[in-house]
Amino acid sequence: MTGRSPNPPADEPASAAMAAAQPPVTDQPRPRRRSVDHADAGYAKSLRPRHIRMIAIGGSIGTGLFLGAGGRLAQGGPSLALVYAVCGVFTWFMMRALGELAVHRPSSGAFVSYAREFMGEKGAYITGWLFFIDWCASVMAETTAIALYLHYWDAFKSVPQWVLALISLALVVAVNMLSVKIFGETEFWFAMIKIVAIVGFMVVASAVVLLQFQVDGHSPGPALITDHGGLFPHGWLPAITLALGVVFAFGGTEMVGVAAGESDKAEEVIPKAVNSTFWRIAIFYVGAVILFTLVLPWTAYSKFESPFVTFFSALGVPGMGSIMNLVVITAAMSSMNSGLYATGRTLRSMAIAGSGPKVAARLNRNQVPFAGVLITAGLGVIGVLINYVRPSQAFDIVMNLAGIGIAGTWISIMVSHWLFVRRARQGLLTRPAFRLPGAPYVNLLTVLFLLTVIVGMWFADEIGKPTILLFLGICVLMTIGWYRIRGRIAATTLTPAQEPQTVPGTDGTTSRSHGTELE
Repeated sequence: MTGRSPNPPADEPASAAMAAAQPPVTDQPRPRRRSVDHADAGYAKSLRPRHIRMIAIGGSIGTGLFLGAGGRLAQGGPSLALVYAVCGVFTWFMMRALGELAVHRPSSGAFVSYAREFMGEKGAYITGWLFFIDWCASVMAETTAIALYLHYWDAFKSVPQWVLALISLALVVAVNMLSVKIFGETEFWFAMIKIVAIVGFMVVASAVVLLQFQVDGHSPGPALITDHGGLFPHGWLPAITLALGVVFAFGGTEMVGVAAGESDKAEEVIPKAVNSTFWRIAIFYVGAVILFTLVLPWTAYSKFESPFVTFFSALGVPGMGSIMNLVVITAAMSSMNSGLYATGRTLRSMAIAGSGPKVAARLNRNQVPFAGVLITAGLGVIGVLINYVRPSQAFDIVMNLAGIGIAGTWISIMVSHWLFVRRARQGLLTRPAFRLPGAPYVNLLTVLFLLTVIVGMWFADEIGKPTILLFLGICVLMTIGWYRIRGRIAATTLTPAQEPQTVPGTDGTTSRSHGTELE
C-alpha cells in the first residue's frame, strides 16, 4: 500500500476529484479533517499536562548525558559542546515536525501512525521496527549503565555486571506493567530528580569557576581547554564521528509524540513541551559540557564513570559522589522505563495493522500493552548477555546501534511531515497553527544531516564498522520479514473521523469511537 490520502466520503466525490485535479496551494484555515487510528482504542487518557511536560524533559535528559558524556569527552574533548549544539538544532527541527503532526492528530502510535497515513503500511513497518530496534538497544544500554553505576560502590564490585543488569531490567518491567497514570507519575518525579541534579551541578560548577576554587589540583577556567589541545585536541574527525552518540543522547525527545495519544489535552500541552526542547538542550547539554571542561581537564573524564560523579568526587565533598551516582541511576531507570512504555504502544499499533506479532495487540486490565512491553524486555536480555561476554564494550556497542535506530526514526518523522505539508498545500488537509518553520526545506536538510551521521559511523572507531554491518544485517531481516507478512497487513487502520467507528478493544471486543470533523 502506498501513502495515499483516505478516500473521500461518498456524498462529496466530485469536490474531492476537483481538489485532486486542481490543488490550491494554500495554508488558509478551513475545517481540518483528521483520521482515527484503530490502534488508539482502549487506552486511558490519564496523562495530565504536567506529566507530558516532564516526559518531554525526561526524554531529553538521560543516560546519554549522565554517562555517555564522559566517554564522548574523553574521545573528542571540548568540541563535544559544539557537537551537542549542532545536533540540538536538528533535534528541535524534528520535535517541531512531530509536534505539528501530534497537534493535528494525537496518537499513541505516533510516528508509526503518521508513517502509515502518509507513507503507507510499508513506511509504517520500517518506522515501527526501526523504533523498536532503537529502544531495544537503548534498554540494553540503560541496563549496562546501571550496572556500571552500581560498581562505583565497593559493596557491588563483587557482583557480576550482567547480574546487576538483569535485576534492573526486571524492576523496570514490573513498574511498567502498572497503569499509564502511575507511569506518568513515576516519570514526573524521575525527571524532577534529573533537573534538580543538573541545576545543582551547574550552580556548584559555576561557583567553582567564579571563585577559582581548585578541583583536584587544577585551577578552573579556559586555560584547562587551551592547555590540553584546544577545542579540537584530536582534530575534526573525532568531533564529526561523535554525532551519532549525541543523537543517541537526544533519543527519547520523540517520546512526547507517543504520550500525546494518552493525554486529554494534547493540543494545549504539546506545543509548550516541544518549544522548550531547544532551551533544555542549550542549557543542560551544551552548558553542562562547557562547565565540565572549565572545572577539570577533558582528559579527567572516562566512559566508565558519569562525568557528574567524576567532578563531585574530585571536588572532595564527602558523600557527593555517592549522591550523584544515585541520581544517574535514577536517570537510567527513567530512560529504560520510558523505552518500555513507548515500544509497547508502538508494537501494539503495528500488531493491529498486521505488521507486528498478534499478541502485542493485547492490553491488560490496567490498559497497558503488556505483551509489547514483555517482548521488548525479552530482547533486552540480549544486553544482559553482552554484559556477560563483552562487559568493557557493552555500552558502546548498544549505544551505537540505538543511535542508528533513532536517526532512522527521526528521518521517518521528517518524511511523514514533508508529505503532510504537501497534502496541506494541495488543499487535502489543513496545517494547525503550531508548525515547523521552513518546511519542507528544513525537512530535507535534517534528513541529509541524519544520513551523514549514519555514514560517519563507519569511520568512528573499532566499533563503528561492526555496528554498521550489524545494522545492515538487521535491514536484511526486516526485508525478509516484510515479504513474509505483507499479505496479512490490513488495508488500513485509519478511517476518516466523521462517523462513529467500530474499533478493536482490549481483549478482542469492540468499542465505538465517535469521530468528528475538528477545527
